[in-house]
Amino acid sequence: MDMDSEIKQQIDELTARLIRYAEKYYNEDDPEVTDYEYDALMNQLKALEAAHPALAWPDSPTRRVIGTVLTGFESVAHLYPMESLQDVFSFEEIYEFDRRVKERFPDARYCAEVKIDGLSVCLEYRDGIFVRGATRGDGMVGEDVTENLRTIRDIPLRLRTDRSPLYVRGEVYMPKDAFEKLNAEREALEQPLFANPRNAAAGSLRQLDSRICAQRRLSIFCFNLQNGPELGFESHSETLNALNNYGCKVVKHYKVSGDMQEIEAFIREIGDQREQLSFGIDGIVIKVDSLEQRRQMGSTVKAPRWAIAYKFPPEEKATRLLDIVLQVGRTGVLTPNAVFEPVRLAGTTVSRATLHNRDFIAEKDIRVGDMILVRKAGDIIPQVLGVDLSKRPEGTVPFEMPDRCPVCGSPLYQDPEEAAIRCTGSECPAQLARTIAHFASRPAMDIDGLGISIVENLLISGLIHSAADLYYLQAQDIAALEKMGEKSAGNLLNALEKSKQNQLSRLLFAFGIRHVGQKAAKILAAHFGSLEAIDAASPEQMTEIRDIGETTAQSLRSWLDNPQNRHFIQRLRDAGVNMTETVERKDSRFAGKTFVLTGTLPDYTRDQAAALIESFGGKVSSSVSKKTSFVLAGDEAGSKLTKAQTLGVPVIDQQAFEEMIRDQA
Repeated sequence: MDMDSEIKQQIDELTARLIRYAEKYYNEDDPEVTDYEYDALMNQLKALEAAHPALAWPDSPTRRVIGTVLTGFESVAHLYPMESLQDVFSFEEIYEFDRRVKERFPDARYCAEVKIDGLSVCLEYRDGIFVRGATRGDGMVGEDVTENLRTIRDIPLRLRTDRSPLYVRGEVYMPKDAFEKLNAEREALEQPLFANPRNAAAGSLRQLDSRICAQRRLSIFCFNLQNGPELGFESHSETLNALNNYGCKVVKHYKVSGDMQEIEAFIREIGDQREQLSFGIDGIVIKVDSLEQRRQMGSTVKAPRWAIAYKFPPEEKATRLLDIVLQVGRTGVLTPNAVFEPVRLAGTTVSRATLHNRDFIAEKDIRVGDMILVRKAGDIIPQVLGVDLSKRPEGTVPFEMPDRCPVCGSPLYQDPEEAAIRCTGSECPAQLARTIAHFASRPAMDIDGLGISIVENLLISGLIHSAADLYYLQAQDIAALEKMGEKSAGNLLNALEKSKQNQLSRLLFAFGIRHVGQKAAKILAAHFGSLEAIDAASPEQMTEIRDIGETTAQSLRSWLDNPQNRHFIQRLRDAGVNMTETVERKDSRFAGKTFVLTGTLPDYTRDQAAALIESFGGKVSSSVSKKTSFVLAGDEAGSKLTKAQTLGVPVIDQQAFEEMIRDQA
């Protein structure tokens, strides 16, 4: 056997083994090998494929973890329109739909399926191989998110059929446990919470870095074969069975019947069971099962005539408020939280909800002992709607904020510029864990694998007392922590070492200084070039920089002058953490130019467009004035466009903008 044949045999054997192991682990919950053995084989396959890319399988398991970073998403025109559905909210409307259908097709049967709370996509297979995936978009044109879809384990890269082509419509969703874990992590970092699974799935799938999507643990249910009639199928339920046989993950909760009373019973049954489902649903879709009857019924401008979506009403429950506890955030802000008798809402047991601030509590006159009404916003985030005053016990008293921090006992401070009440303790333990977690978060130092739970373990064990101590950790100390080990310790140390090379702007943001967000950190780092130069600057010198105001400058100066923070910076410097900024700029064609963005651009998010402008030396402002150089306007541009036209400011569209940024000879 020659060398090429031997290498091909190695790649083929490794690929087949890893696909089998993944199938056993993810789909059958019956792993055959340890994670360590699996990772070792995966690394071996990666190395062989990197050296011999022509021999890699198109459905190689390495395609799940390639970590592609895109500059944008390409548009994809759907060969088969991905229509939306008409929503109904009562059983009367369901029976009216049945009447309309039966007038034309008395023998019509329906397929009723659970309506997954996610993001609709179309998967394209050629000769059984997954070649492309796109979002629904406007139904006619979507976005190519193939690389992100490859990271979803439930999407087969190779089907158990060679019928070609196949266009499979599915709903990408985030399981409830994955969603709750993600929101818990974001809450710990004081990042905005996702309102519901659909927002989480959509936000994850539209990440330009597929590694982020891979970490979000998305899943999918396939529910339609778009080109089923062309392939000879006669009914929708027949295509569901075929998709299941091909290896697609198909929802098991559906009912085929021509009797709308049976469909109603199915809806009520699922409504009672929805709390036990591992995924979020917001209704039941009722479709005519016959594909030929569908063709004859056709569609309106907005939706098909052969289907409707019954939406479940939001679930609200009354419960007894047991306590109001205060949570201390990373910046010291105290947030009151309601603790109440546990209730089941939208699939999970909840016993806590935020009360936002003392003004919210006072407005609704919420008192410990009250019977409160609780609902999950978007079926996910618990919220207190109000109080049943008729059931208020005697002896309740209005809630009052304490004058000292409940964690460290330091005095509290009422910020005159906002409603927030803050702890003044610089070493408050409650702030410390979140401060370090923020330091390690992706927008800051991006220390992969260092979540809030590991930070808390490190603090409890006494291994760290500040974020600077992270860079002095030893492998054996990390490995000894609960749920860690040698491999995890090695990965964390590698991530810490890598983070030392980050730009100064990331470090500035990681410090968590009040009023110094990502934008201000980038501006300051680009202007001064080093932390040493920033430290030498006065607040007056800082405010000379455009977009840096007096509040930001004073906050930064105060933070830098704090002896504890100066010691913290020195510890980071001694550990080898970079404290300079290198501005990579293609050229400075936009130097001195200010852009304002408004509306929706076809191919760029606002952040992407702003990054391009800044890469050419320009600046992005949020308001239009006579000093504005250009207004970059997309679809549904609002008042900023009107003001630009009034002031005579040049308005450009995406095409004109792309001509401006195209490389000049």
